[in-house]
Amino acid sequence: MYSLHKIRELSVAVVGVGGVGSVAAEMLTRCGIGKLILFDYDKVELANMNRLFFQPHQAGMSKVEAAVKTLRFINPDVEFESHNYNITLVENFQHFMERLKNGGLNNKPIDLVLSCVDNFEARIAINTACNELNQVWMESGVSENAVSGHIQYIVPGETACFACAPPLVVASNIDEKTLKKEGVCAASLPTTMGIVAGFLVQNALKLLLGFGSVTYYLGYNALQDFFPTMKMKPNPQCEDSFCRLRQKEFSEKKLIEPVISEDNVKEGSIVHEDNEWGISVVEESVIEESNETVVPGVKLAYTVPLSTPVTENHVEETSESLEELMASMKKL
Repeated sequence: MYSLHKIRELSVAVVGVGGVGSVAAEMLTRCGIGKLILFDYDKVELANMNRLFFQPHQAGMSKVEAAVKTLRFINPDVEFESHNYNITLVENFQHFMERLKNGGLNNKPIDLVLSCVDNFEARIAINTACNELNQVWMESGVSENAVSGHIQYIVPGETACFACAPPLVVASNIDEKTLKKEGVCAASLPTTMGIVAGFLVQNALKLLLGFGSVTYYLGYNALQDFFPTMKMKPNPQCEDSFCRLRQKEFSEKKLIEPVISEDNVKEGSIVHEDNEWGISVVEESVIEESNETVVPGVKLAYTVPLSTPVTENHVEETSESLEELMASMKKL
């Protein structure tokens, strides 16, 4: 069982404090993260007001300065560190790497990096730093038309890094700088950005606190409410030399890891601690003796009568009125 208290011991870097990054930072702050390091070089503009988090009176302030002031008011127990510079510039990149390596609590490495930037150049800079430092990170983005987005969990050597499969804008040889207009915000739906930020932080919490399963790639299409998932393998010919090095290390690690056979698993008895939900494991023999249809390992909280099976082509008719049905449901 994971412990929420562990979050006070963790440090996260958020790169890009825009529509997704600012909301992700707020969520982590409200969850009680131990330390947040924010990186951005933009200023708050009135054009940003169609997004969440920032407010009109903050126009003209650097995004990291405005974010820290707001977040500190929300939760003063969180330790904040901010850097108002462009990580893609040579003079800033080494300092960026140093903060990822030593910027965590007690001068330890950062536990996780969240990429919330909106251009390929910045993503490549994060990718380069994380590959060299062997740092796990999560990438996120929202499309230019604001109706789709994605998150991606990247483990150097195990999954495809951002350089393994360049996006269409790079393959098409398009200059991203020509896509942006001053005073105009692309991807302007706060709903899409809020959804992407929520998925990003949810997966970050699952990874950091050790519950559930972390999705390696989760897409979101708002037009059909479609959520594709996948896991991409690294490219052996990746242009990033540190990515190729991490792939080699991961392959060697897999070769020396002990293989757990099914016989070994069956021999050991599984001990389950008591928990606040009262969930316990039920022996399969007990389930077979019961007339209930249940998932093995789940303790029933209620029973479902199976006297009248319901199929896709059959709906049981009733003479009860709508008011009577509502009253019955309230009793349940």
